[in-house]
Amino acid sequence: MVFWVFGYGSLVWNPGFEVDEKVVGFIKDYRRVFDLACIDHRGTPDHPARTCTLEKCEGAICWGAAYCVRGGEEREKEAMEYLERRECEYDKKTLVKFYREGDSDVPFLADVIVFTSTQDKISNKYYLGPAPLEDMAWQIATAYGPCGNNRDYLFLLEKAMFDIGHEDDYVIELANEVRKVLGMTKGDSPKEKKLLGASYVPLKSNLSPLKVKALA
Repeated sequence: MVFWVFGYGSLVWNPGFEVDEKVVGFIKDYRRVFDLACIDHRGTPDHPARTCTLEKCEGAICWGAAYCVRGGEEREKEAMEYLERRECEYDKKTLVKFYREGDSDVPFLADVIVFTSTQDKISNKYYLGPAPLEDMAWQIATAYGPCGNNRDYLFLLEKAMFDIGHEDDYVIELANEVRKVLGMTKGDSPKEKKLLGASYVPLKSNLSPLKVKALA
């Protein structure tokens, strides 16, 4: 048995379960958006955080990492049970084709699991939908839950995409807007201030190492 899952949010920097292989790559016709509520990790029911989900978009590419679990049905079951607890706000599991870095023509994997969400506020109570960039930035800058603050989630994702060599302009723009809210950018426009390795601005986190491992 072989189990593969694609990570495009916190799984990129913290899978949280034992993996046998990690492959950097992408999926096609999806883009990363911050349209999903988180009410038990990085936010609360009264002040939900905004976290990543995927939106269908023809021609788009979403970079991330695919993780493999080998060793039989029991290990696969344990990994899936962990992921279903962690990704509880996502109401769908979709099978997608995964392309390895350096080869965009032939899929490296045909059936990779990815957690996604129904884009309907009636059928999916966690779906927030799109909002103006400034409004999302204020929400992310101020949301906080049992596992830490929402802005750390965004900044860690920004850094993780830099680390794998595939920055996401949307993530950078949103992160810089959050920095403006926090008074960290001195009026720089998001387009002018990009992540440049050592210039990454870390924030003080209230997360303990154990919580980061479990629920980042």
